[in-house]
Amino acid sequence: MTDTATTVDEFDSWFAPGTAPGAVIGTDTPTELLPTLTPATLDARDVSAWFGDHKVLDRVSLTMPAGQVTALIGPSGCGKSTFLRTLNRMHELVPTASLAGEVLLDDVDIYDASRRITEARRQIGMVFQKPNPFPAMSIADNVLAGLALTGVKLDKNAKTDLVEETLTKAGLWNEVKDRLRQAGGGLSGGQQQRLCIARSLAVRPRVLLMDEPCSALDPTSTRRIEQTITELARDVTVVIVTHNMQQAQRVSDRCAFFLAEAGTPGAIVEHGPTDAMFGAPQDPRTADYVNGRFG
Repeated sequence: MTDTATTVDEFDSWFAPGTAPGAVIGTDTPTELLPTLTPATLDARDVSAWFGDHKVLDRVSLTMPAGQVTALIGPSGCGKSTFLRTLNRMHELVPTASLAGEVLLDDVDIYDASRRITEARRQIGMVFQKPNPFPAMSIADNVLAGLALTGVKLDKNAKTDLVEETLTKAGLWNEVKDRLRQAGGGLSGGQQQRLCIARSLAVRPRVLLMDEPCSALDPTSTRRIEQTITELARDVTVVIVTHNMQQAQRVSDRCAFFLAEAGTPGAIVEHGPTDAMFGAPQDPRTADYVNGRFG
């Protein structure tokens, strides 16, 4: 079994009908009306997922506490990335996809029929495996692009403040503050990933999902992203998929170990505080995985 990725540009799909990444942000809303960054608890309850008639996740339940970093670990093809995409309704971008169960953001089900999909994705942002800034747009405009999703209109000073604030939180401000009008595509891979983090933060999410955000980066860039993740946990709840066990130990407060055995759908074998998962796991399969004996 393998995780299935979408074949569309995921970020473009976030925008409401009639908007686009280059949409003009207006000038009549003060910055004070933007919500503050406040972490939320995310609670998945009995989540199962399918692509067509192929079941890829089986009754996964996991609480991801507010203000903490939860790492999803496990071998390739066990459903980690699929589970991550169910957490902000990106799973349903795949035409054959279906889902059962609930995903609660502070006790409110994001899949409830009364909930708008764009609101779920504003509150639960996502950073992808491959950095995906808009290459022809400036660094500053990349940061502001996500505001078209929520229709927020900011005056010039508010935009300037927001760009500095989010780039600072993403650990990029000092590196780019003198070239904000240059194209985002001209940054290094690690800088582009941090730019994508800043873009996600600009819409004030309460949870930030990260799908192997360092897999394409060099060790120096990886270390900087990890520092950013640790710092961000004060403001947002972070859920990260990683195959790097050392990274999971370094950045996460809690871990969940996913496994799919003998053609069965992916499921959680064990979850708990990171120190316990690596130091005293309860299941021998967890011990074998975190100690590199398979996967």
